Amino acid sequence: VQLQACGGGLVQAGGSLRLSCAASGNIFSYNPMGWYRQAPGKQRELVANIFSDGTTTYADSVKGRFTFSRDNAKNLVYLQMNSLKPEDTAVYYCKARLNYMDYWGKGTQVTVSS
Repeated sequence: VQLQACGGGLVQAGGSLRLSCAASGNIFSYNPMGWYRQAPGKQRELVANIFSDGTTTYADSVKGRFTFSRDNAKNLVYLQMNSLKPEDTAVYYCKARLNYMDYWGKGTQVTVSS
C-alpha cells in the first residue's frame, strides 16, 4: 500500500486548502482511510476518517470546517479545509487500514498564519 499526500502550504487564517492523498489499489479496500496531523511538540492526532460505506467522522476541533471526500475512479481522497486557524498548523498525514494493518504516507505541511 502506497500513499502520497500533497496540497499543503502556507495560508492566512480564515483561508482554505485542499489536501489530496493518492492511494495505490482500490480505495474501497481500505477501511477506513484517515487524515491525521501532528503539530510540533504534540502527538499525532486523528482529524477525520472515511469508511468504505462513505461514512465520515471528524475530530471536534475541525467539525464544520473540514470535509473528507473521495474520488473512487481516481483512487484519491481529499481533505477540504476551510476557515483555517493557526492551531491547524501541522504536518498532515494520510493513513489507510487494510487487513488490520495501518499504512502511512509521507506528510504534507500546513501552516496557517495569524
